Amino acid sequence: MSAGKRTPLYEAHRALGARIVPFAGFEMPVQYTSILEEHAAVRNAAGLFDVSHMGEIHLSGPGAVASVERLVSCPVASLQTGRVRYGLLCNEEGGVVDDVTVYRLADDALFLCVNASNIEKDYRWIVRHAQRDARVEDRSDRFGLLALQGPASTAILSHVATLPPAMKRFRFVPGSVAGAHALISHTGYTGSDGFELYVEAQDTLRVWHALLEAGKPLGLLPCGLGARDTLRLEAALPLYGHELDDTTSPLEAGLARFVKRETGGFLGAEAIERRAQEPATRALAGFVVEDRGVARASYAILHSGERVGVVTSGAPSPTLGKSIGLGYVPPALAVPGTSIEIGIRERAVAARIVATPFL
Repeated sequence: MSAGKRTPLYEAHRALGARIVPFAGFEMPVQYTSILEEHAAVRNAAGLFDVSHMGEIHLSGPGAVASVERLVSCPVASLQTGRVRYGLLCNEEGGVVDDVTVYRLADDALFLCVNASNIEKDYRWIVRHAQRDARVEDRSDRFGLLALQGPASTAILSHVATLPPAMKRFRFVPGSVAGAHALISHTGYTGSDGFELYVEAQDTLRVWHALLEAGKPLGLLPCGLGARDTLRLEAALPLYGHELDDTTSPLEAGLARFVKRETGGFLGAEAIERRAQEPATRALAGFVVEDRGVARASYAILHSGERVGVVTSGAPSPTLGKSIGLGYVPPALAVPGTSIEIGIRERAVAARIVATPFL
């Protein structure tokens, strides 16, 4: 394996016997024991993920809020300090540059958490379109990011941090975790309850060990990207490069609720509306494979023997005990209950469109 970038926890992953793979330019743990075991830990107890490969792009100054309002599809000016929103960076043609979470730090300061593979691209895009009175900084290398996910996550985190009572989802607070300054965010990418913890790079290892120790009696396991993928798929959460790309409209990806269509005003809004007035050619849909076989990304979706779409993500669902997936099909076929087939190793395997999320 050619060497890629490493997070502050690389040696800790090796010490735990993790299988390391290249991902988005980084050397990342895909699993420690098994994807099934780690997946089950998150659904039933808790899992701890190193997601320090994700990027953090900060904007500050008088033009920061107006710049982000212009850049992303979700409302930003109304976002209160201490709150988070999911949104999309779009291009002039209405395609998705990246999907991001927007954090309101202060009246004149925000940051965007961006996908690891898009950090440089997103930074250039934001600099290009930000107002002159907005300062843009890529602070990705300064931070570690840990995702503590699962029903026991609040109890575990409470052992090493002081949390506000009944902290709501999509809220964040500055605080201390295991004695390290942290931004504690009640968010995640697994479909289970949990937190994402932004800490200084040099503190990441200390916080990692403290959480593993505190969580051991409650069933916490270190988890790799393999389980992260099966968990987000069960929750039907999109992955950039699979469900989303520079040519895909948020509307055809089923993300209309994250697009401020009434007010517009963001890059790509006019193109998205223009595309919305045209007959839709495809829609993202979830499916369950009803016969033996696992659907994988890029496999053909068939209907009555003809290719009608493509799988964007697919994997066995540890929770459901079935192979599931997402893919683009003609809108008329995206109705739950519709029978389709998946082209798996030159076989047409029976499948059925279902409502999402899968759980």
